[in-house]
Formats: sequence, structure tokens, C-alpha cells
Amino acid sequence: MDVERIRADFPILESIIYMDSAATSLTPEPVLEAALEYYREYKANVGRGVHRLARITSQKYNDAHRKVAEFICAEGSGLIFTKNTTEAINMVASGLKWKKGDRVVTTLVEHHSNFLPWLRLKEKGVIQELDIVKPNQEGLLEAPDFEDMIDDRTRLVAVTHISNVLGTISPIKELSAICNANDTLLLVDGAQSAPHIGIDVGELGCDFFAFSGHKMLGPTGTGVLWVKDLEGIEPSFFGGGMIEDVSQDNYKLAVGYERFEAGTPNIAGCIGLGRAVDYLNEAGMAELKSHESKLTRKLLEGLSEIENVHVYGSTNLKDRIGVVSFNIEGVNPHDVALMLDEASDIMVRSGHHCCMPLLKYLGLEGTVRASLYLYNTEVEVNKFLQTVEEITGVV
Repeated sequence: MDVERIRADFPILESIIYMDSAATSLTPEPVLEAALEYYREYKANVGRGVHRLARITSQKYNDAHRKVAEFICAEGSGLIFTKNTTEAINMVASGLKWKKGDRVVTTLVEHHSNFLPWLRLKEKGVIQELDIVKPNQEGLLEAPDFEDMIDDRTRLVAVTHISNVLGTISPIKELSAICNANDTLLLVDGAQSAPHIGIDVGELGCDFFAFSGHKMLGPTGTGVLWVKDLEGIEPSFFGGGMIEDVSQDNYKLAVGYERFEAGTPNIAGCIGLGRAVDYLNEAGMAELKSHESKLTRKLLEGLSEIENVHVYGSTNLKDRIGVVSFNIEGVNPHDVALMLDEASDIMVRSGHHCCMPLLKYLGLEGTVRASLYLYNTEVEVNKFLQTVEEITGVV
């Protein structure tokens, strides 16, 4: 992977070191150009006209659907464009046909987006119980802990693929086998996995897979929900573009993903997301993973050698990706983030990372989080480590 060539597509990197891709990635010039081309050259709505611009727009939008589906090795028409992972998960929460006595299993590792919808269902009495799996001391989820909690009343297991705080990888394939044995649905939050590791939803064995475009080089306001069986959930929104026929007394929903995309979608954003997928494929997901792994090793080893720095989560590269949370003893995480910015133009995330239950479980008020992507370099990691060491020396 030619990192220097890639970096040329991100002019902002001339003045900063960006290590906050777990929150939102940067967007390369080709993706921006694809989105702007829609507005400049063929702007029209999708599926609503026969003039040339409408036909071009509809084709480009359908092509984006196809590209993103192929990116996660999905077949058929089960891929729905959403605003983000949060909307995608809420579509499942509101769209499943719940029955009295249903239970949901989730974990303490979850982002609020994959925790609050289920907590809300319990609060409203839609589900009977919300069972919560806790990670081990390294922040890893273990399949046997799910097996002990799943029974014939468990309707759904909702779990993150990769923790947005610890970078740890969940045992999705093992969990899928447990769910299948219990006739339980499996929803996977892939917001942190889809941008970084090759995804095959068939191999994962899940029923729902959700992720965001803005974390994988795409525009903000773009997300994806893949559904194994579209008949298994009902649409959350109703309106134009999602019906086949309407009378005074009844309506017939469109076939395929269209029934879940009522109203005018984020056309430019979704076309941009399709181009982002092209960009990642051109870079090579295997090469990207290898590049990030090398940088992650350097980052973890470097932090472990700095006095008064505490790193959270597994240090085994097989268990994690380049999302690294740490603290400097006696220093507020926000202060560390500000010092990294002011001293070396390094952008990182600080705080609870929309994951309060996990932080409370770990006994932390917050952490500093550095997250890597395809445009980061060893030189940047060295600069980051040097600055962290300087911070520990003056506080």
C-alpha cells in the first residue's frame, strides 16, 4: 500500500496528525469529487423521474448500493442506506415483531447506540429482560459467557464487532453458532470493523450488520443496515419512494431495500460512500490491515515503555485493532488531548467515548483514545509517543 500516495488525497494532513478516525475518518479528494459531481452535473431525485438526470442519478445510487453490498460480501437486496449506525440499530429495535416474554442480550462493551435502544425497549415493557455480558480483565468478550445467558426466550443478541474504546475484537463466529443453536437473532455493530478489516456477513453468520460511512472515508450522514431477511422487520418510516401501490384504504410496500428508504435519501452522500468503498478496495483491505497492525504494535510498545502511562484492553494484536485507549496518571484525559493538539498538532479523542457503562465498569471517568487508519505513518506514531513522554515529564 502506497501510504504517501494515499496521503496526497488528504490535504489537511499537511498541517496536522490525525488520530481520531474511530470518531470520524478524514475524507479523500476522490470521494469529495464524487459527491460534488452529483450536485454539479446530474442532480435529480432517485426513482422519481424518467428524464436523463433522474436516470443517471438512480443508476449512480443503485451502483452505490451494489458496491457497498459487495464490500461486505452481501447478496440480494438486503442492504439499506441509513444516516448512521445509530439509525440502523434503532430500525431493528423498532422494526422487529416482538413477542411477550422476549429477552435481549447485549454487553457492557457497547457504544450507547447499541445499548440505549435495548434499555429503552425494556423501560417501555416491549422486552421482558435485558441481559448484559461483561468483558474479562483484558476487555475481551468470551463466547461461553453468552452461552450461559442465552436461552429459548432470548430473541436477539446485540454485540459490537470491535470495541470503540478498547479496540478489542468480539468472537462473532462463535457467538453466531450459539445463537443458531438457540434460534436467536444476532445483530452486529460493525462501526469499527467495516472500515478496518474485511467483512463477509455470510461467514460472520449474523442476521443484522450495521455500520457508518463517515468512519470509512465516506461523507457524514451515511450509514448501512444489512438485513439477512427483509421480511423479518417492518419499516420504521413511511412515505414516498417505499411503496408499490397506494389506495384510499390500503398500501403495498415495495420489494427489497426500497421499502426501508422512505423519502429522499442522502443521494450525494451515498454516492460518495460508494466511491469510498472503491477507494478502500483500491488500497486493499488486507494491505490496510497489515499497515495498521504494524503501527498498532509500535504504538502499544511505545506507550508501555512510558512511565505513568496506563493502556487499557488487550495488548495481543490478534485480539484488537488500532484503537488504543490510555491515561496518564494524575492528568485529566481532556487535558492530555489539548496538550497533544497544542504541542504537536495531534488530534485524538478524550472522554467516555459514548460508552459510559464500560468506563464505569473499569472504574474510569474517561480515557485518551488514539485511533489509526490507512493514512497514518510510523513518523506520526513516533511523534505521538515523543509528545506523550514529554507530557508525562512536565505534569
